[in-house]
Amino acid sequence: MPSTVGVDVGGTFTDVVAFDGETLIGGKTPTTPDQSIGVMRALADLDLGPDFRFLHGTTAGTNALLEERGARVALVTSEGFEDLIEIGRQARPSLYDPFADRPTPLVPARLRVGAGGSPEEILEKLEALEPEAVAVALVRSYTDPAKELMLASIIGDHLGVPVSAGARVSPEFREYERIATTVLNAYLSPEVSGYLRRLGAGLATPSRFVMTSAGGLLPFEAASMLAGRLVLSGPAAGAVAAAEIARAKGHRSAISFDMGGTSTDVCRITDGEALVGVGRRVAGRINRVPSLPVNTIGAGGGSVAWRDEGGALRVGPRSAGAVPGPVAYGRGGSVPTVTDADVVLGLIPSDLALAGSVPLDAAAAAGALTGLGREIGLDLDATARGVVDVVDSHMERAVRAVSVEEGSDPRESVLVAFGGAGGLHAVRLARRLGMRTVLIPPLSGVFSALGLLLARPRADVARTVLLEEGSGRLPQLVREMKAQARSAFDEMQIPGKGEALAHAAMRYVGQSHELTVLADPDWGRLRALFEEAHRTHFGFDRTGEPIELVDLHAEVTGNASLSWDELPRRSVDRRPEPVLSTGEGRAVWNRADLPVGFETQGPALITERDSVTLLEPEDRMLVHDDGTLEISL
Repeated sequence: MPSTVGVDVGGTFTDVVAFDGETLIGGKTPTTPDQSIGVMRALADLDLGPDFRFLHGTTAGTNALLEERGARVALVTSEGFEDLIEIGRQARPSLYDPFADRPTPLVPARLRVGAGGSPEEILEKLEALEPEAVAVALVRSYTDPAKELMLASIIGDHLGVPVSAGARVSPEFREYERIATTVLNAYLSPEVSGYLRRLGAGLATPSRFVMTSAGGLLPFEAASMLAGRLVLSGPAAGAVAAAEIARAKGHRSAISFDMGGTSTDVCRITDGEALVGVGRRVAGRINRVPSLPVNTIGAGGGSVAWRDEGGALRVGPRSAGAVPGPVAYGRGGSVPTVTDADVVLGLIPSDLALAGSVPLDAAAAAGALTGLGREIGLDLDATARGVVDVVDSHMERAVRAVSVEEGSDPRESVLVAFGGAGGLHAVRLARRLGMRTVLIPPLSGVFSALGLLLARPRADVARTVLLEEGSGRLPQLVREMKAQARSAFDEMQIPGKGEALAHAAMRYVGQSHELTVLADPDWGRLRALFEEAHRTHFGFDRTGEPIELVDLHAEVTGNASLSWDELPRRSVDRRPEPVLSTGEGRAVWNRADLPVGFETQGPALITERDSVTLLEPEDRMLVHDDGTLEISL
């Protein structure tokens, strides 16, 4: 009977991993429009008692934001600042495109209320607006949030709708980002809380956690009030798992590469950790909450291949999703996808049933790609290869964005590849980037779900302090922030509290941006950490120039359900036999049959229930005792 279950919902498949203390199993089921239905189907085949621990990665908030189906939100802010959310910053979405514009504000002008009157007058205005959720974010309340929190409490009690207060959602300074983040949280709150409530009602266990964008776990109840923190819920789980395998294998630098059916998520990992930051944009909108530096693009196995107006071959960002899915799935799909190209090229054996239940129709995939080929003037084989080349180029740019563009050389990193399509594209992507090693982890097709079991419960707090260099308040403030984080963790009523860590957002005086480093209470060591980070990111420092500490962040984590060392180990006495494929001459191996220490050389395919790994000629593969495939290019 599983004691811990992780379920990660993607755009195409819902992945599940269960661990009973000895055995680790994983599987997939198609994602459903109401994600809670697909989740319960994923759990249906497991022998679950009332005391299991349920861990969840969801795209409920992400989808609501992308599809703009959030709540009708009213904004209460300081009088005279009602339009700040629309004015924003001077930065333009695209510097050289005069037609590119910012997304429409989530709160139209008619739903913005200035907090210039009494609470009774504000309530009267809000009642007339009939909002489904309210955001309260007063200017400069980061210095003293008492009035803001009082007003939020009064509104919540009177209107009976979800109320998001800036002091809880985004307590740092910079009013535009603060207000925009609070509004986004309010916009998503009814959808996310409703989803978690429906899902929770179907779960027998009271031990229910959801992954946040920061790679930590929150109880369902706490997460319902912090919907904006769940926007990168699924991708964060994959990054957590990739960091664990990189640490276990002794790789200082790694890049996670999660290619699923709808999207690809990449993240840079240093010293076994992806540094949590703030200030990310999602769908062009500010969401200043603790987040892992995951870069997500619309490129996956289900990404649609199409011809643009200029006659060029394009791939994505539109996806065929779970229904109808790629043409090869035989579920009514009619437009060619990356998966269809992989099937036509023989990279996915046509007799492989994806997720154990989805048979593949190679002839239908070939028919769809032939039609696209006629449009662009290519034969079937060239069209399929073109689709793969285009999607690989998208993913290469995504990896460069989290490495080269941030001062890191990808050639010094290993590529940790997972997701249903990750193993198929990993070696080609690594070659494009000059990377020499690829790791395909165990349960690679459902690795993000495994990441939920490897993740830790986490509480985050933040505060703007604006300290000048040399201030004697630094040690006291660091202690206070750590104590606040410990208190926030205690409120979640989770046993196993770990050590509190604090980070400082630093800058040279006069700069308008910050870099985050470990918050050392000694100014000399803090300066050294900041200037090292400045050299890494920008190639120089300004020794002797005064610095200042802008924000302090602190977090406390609990115990993970599973550590990498607890993963089941492989047998060493199996004797695998390959099955030679036709046409391409690749050896096809069943991954479950490969013993510890097994080595082979490409060209080859390594198949498993939920994914396929490609070895090109001259690639060498070694099987580790935990089942990891190490590929040397």
